Amino acid sequence: MDAILSQLPDTLPQWYRSCARDLPWRHTKDPYRIWVSEIMLQQTRVEAVKGYYARFLSALPTIADLARCDDDALHKLWEGLGYYSRVRNLKKAAQVIVSEYGGVFPREHSVCLSLPGIGPYTAGAICSIAFDSPTPAVDGNVLRLVSRLTDDPTPIDAPGTKEKVTNMLAAVYPGEAGTFTQALMELGATLCGPNRPPECGLCPCSGFCLGFRRGTAQTLPVKKAKKEKRREEKTVFIFRCQGAYALGKRGDTGLLAGLWEFPNVPGRLEQGDALRQAEEWGVEPTELKKIIHRKHIFTHIIWEMEGVFLEVSRKDSRFVWLTPEELEQSAALPTAFRQFWEEERHV
Repeated sequence: MDAILSQLPDTLPQWYRSCARDLPWRHTKDPYRIWVSEIMLQQTRVEAVKGYYARFLSALPTIADLARCDDDALHKLWEGLGYYSRVRNLKKAAQVIVSEYGGVFPREHSVCLSLPGIGPYTAGAICSIAFDSPTPAVDGNVLRLVSRLTDDPTPIDAPGTKEKVTNMLAAVYPGEAGTFTQALMELGATLCGPNRPPECGLCPCSGFCLGFRRGTAQTLPVKKAKKEKRREEKTVFIFRCQGAYALGKRGDTGLLAGLWEFPNVPGRLEQGDALRQAEEWGVEPTELKKIIHRKHIFTHIIWEMEGVFLEVSRKDSRFVWLTPEELEQSAALPTAFRQFWEEERHV
């Protein structure tokens, strides 16, 4: 394996310079901007991130700006990206950087790794790309690439696999570490990308790739069988009263912590039970406009949701009532609930 990986530093940088995608975060060595891009790119497609990246940095151009940003404004900037714990940890880490490091992003890998929300992959990416440190950033794309290069059938999500690959790559890292890290990422995301056959005929590594030579590249990587996602049923209420809509805020911990939501209860209520629930909340329903079904898939849970759209005559104080303009400007609705708002506002 070492003999194969040792050929990468002479092969990948030249390919990367001529073939890499032109992405906005590749035009900077600023660790803050690299950090923001890496956090946004977790579990999110590159094309979806581009617009968010530009808006986020326009609103919060420095670590200090991020550290003092109001939570609602921060969530609104992140609205639609999902996995909101990412942005909460961004702010927590920014506050640590401001209070302990004078607002300057730390260069040391161990310090970077200690910041909230920064794991081995993100720390490796920031330190190698921003500071040219020989710190590999090993994610699913890199694991796929290495498993094919070395024809290794070990499950890439098995305990110890990521650490083993990290150590093997660290042993061959060149001085131009940032370019090498990005080249590994790029090849693993494009020619050797997920959910499709590898494009071995275009790959700069085909001459020494064991997976290509032995015909096993398309069967790799191997992953352990996934557990079936848990399903939860919910009834979501979209109450409108005098042009305003009822919302509440989720708690400070757990799934979608601190975000806005439409009123909801566990379980799938029948029409009569849904109307009785609305009456119990004191909103005095006057017209049932429609009931629609929607689904939202989280990492480990699937929400099956009935959306009950009701015109009501009373703004009960247990809810916050916002106009459409206020909702759009200041309330970050996670996608699970925003799909009902999209249905309402496009009627």
